Amino acid sequence: MTETPELPATSREWHLASRPVGWPKAEDFALVEAEVRQPGPGQVLVRNDYASVDPYMRGRMSAAKSYVAPFELGKVMQGGAVGEVVASNAEGIAVGDHVLHFLGWREYAVVDAAQAVKVDPEAAPLSTYLGVLGMTGLTAYAGLLRTASFKEGDSVFVSGAAGAVGSQVGQIARLKGASRVVGSAGSDEKVKLLVEEYGFDAAFNYKNGPVGEQLREAAPDGIDVYFDNVGGDHLEAAIGRLNRDGRIAVCGMISVYNNTEAAPGPRNLARLIQTRGRIQGFLVGDHYDLQPQFVDEVGGWVRSGELKYGETVVEGIENNLEAFFGVLRGDNIGKMIVKL
Repeated sequence: MTETPELPATSREWHLASRPVGWPKAEDFALVEAEVRQPGPGQVLVRNDYASVDPYMRGRMSAAKSYVAPFELGKVMQGGAVGEVVASNAEGIAVGDHVLHFLGWREYAVVDAAQAVKVDPEAAPLSTYLGVLGMTGLTAYAGLLRTASFKEGDSVFVSGAAGAVGSQVGQIARLKGASRVVGSAGSDEKVKLLVEEYGFDAAFNYKNGPVGEQLREAAPDGIDVYFDNVGGDHLEAAIGRLNRDGRIAVCGMISVYNNTEAAPGPRNLARLIQTRGRIQGFLVGDHYDLQPQFVDEVGGWVRSGELKYGETVVEGIENNLEAFFGVLRGDNIGKMIVKL
């Protein structure tokens, strides 16, 4: 085993103390000290540099059955992270290498080498492997191109368009030849960013009026693709503007994540009969076969400056929880990252 000396005896990590009801509260979580262990056979010890907080984590805080196991009470939570290997007991990964893994919400992590992916900090900033070149980027790529079957000339509407996934969806659609790209966001500042920085043809602040009316004005000829990050009134509005053979890819529904009662469904689903429309949900984990193609194509756009990305960086593990709350409130522009 190779290792560096003078590792700390303990590090900090976030535990789920109780299952939130409605909006999560600070008392549902605990920041605790944990022993820094040496890696066993086939493992590496990683000092996390950056950690990801994402909307899907809210679902894992509940006990309800879902596509991924819930966080365990009294134990450290999980999430994407990237960091430097400081001790290695595994072939192929050396001290000083940087790896991407899913044991975030902590300063140090003992990771099975099979669950770690080496990344190159010289090729791109480490934080991008959690966002534009990471899981969120692949989510945008797969959801738009495969699930929504995007084709050149389509008119595309994206909700949550200033977020990490939504901002990338809109730009990929533009780069792939969309006839019109429309986004919704939660502030006038974000709307300006979408049009002036990310190249959306139109955008609107959903807080400024009924979504259906604003979408009708922004997309007078209807939409062929809707990429749904929000659900609720956005989904209903999109169904109302869907063109013949339109497609809806359901990535997330952040508007209902903290509801304590079931949200009513769209009232206009019958319109799918008229439009021959399709709604399909998807999970990024089903599309990792696209990873090489995604990294090659999107990496090229990032390097050339054709695809822009934003990051909201929060400093310190002690602020990991507040960063997560910020994601649920929509405070972030682009990917929310915690610099540990």
